[in-house]
Amino acid sequence: MGETVDPGPVSGRAILGQTLKVLREKAGKSLGQLAEDTGYDKSYLSRLESGERLSKVTVMEDLDSYYGTGSLLVGHWKAARLDAFKDQYKEFMKLEATARIMWLFTPGVPGLLQTEDFSRELLRKAQTTADGDDWVEEQVAARLGRQYLLRQDPQPDVRVILDETALRRPAADPRTWHDQLLHLESAAMWPNVTMQVLPFSAGVHHHMTGSLTLLWQQDGSAVAYKEGNECSRLEEGQHQVLRCRLSYDRLRDQALSPARSLNFIRAVLKEHRDHEAHP
Repeated sequence: MGETVDPGPVSGRAILGQTLKVLREKAGKSLGQLAEDTGYDKSYLSRLESGERLSKVTVMEDLDSYYGTGSLLVGHWKAARLDAFKDQYKEFMKLEATARIMWLFTPGVPGLLQTEDFSRELLRKAQTTADGDDWVEEQVAARLGRQYLLRQDPQPDVRVILDETALRRPAADPRTWHDQLLHLESAAMWPNVTMQVLPFSAGVHHHMTGSLTLLWQQDGSAVAYKEGNECSRLEEGQHQVLRCRLSYDRLRDQALSPARSLNFIRAVLKEHRDHEAHP
């Protein structure tokens, strides 16, 4: 009697692709007809069904609406986007998805607040292989997908400390940078977001080479996630998380108030506009 071979775990992206194909066939549509109905490229839809590509969440929202499937595809997409990240980061993302309180510090613009074009520019500069375009678009989709967390119900309470470096290192494209600054200004006024700028005048600090995120769940449990120098670490021990929280508190003490931070961002935006108008 032959042995059964375990094919291993099926990826979330493969499950999403299979679901897309089943829904299309059940609706009696060819790929060409679906492309015509939705406005999406036929080859793009084919690659989604084969699991070769990860879409933006808005594509899944459109297809959920098209098929009348509620949020089925969005739900599968949330699982599929985990395929784009390493194991430890996957665990962090699972916790991030259910967090009720999020505290972030980043030396640059955090992924949760990046515009699509700004994210694409950053990722393109990090990729040099021949298949770079596909990799970049997949990573952009995954990064933008994380922003879905900020508009879920109930919305998490988010605090962001931006190092001034994030506001002083512009994108290569002036329009991309303008839109990114405008997005940060808008985010600083969202009811569930508190944003503070850590100015250069605060001097050197202990997180200059990396980012720090703290997450609290509904039950009060907390974790900390640190990134820097091409390494990352998820801290779950109570003692380690407490140390990270105290570390974050010290940064917050040195940062500008939310009101002054908003004025700071607006001043940088004005400087950029003035420079573009009078180069």
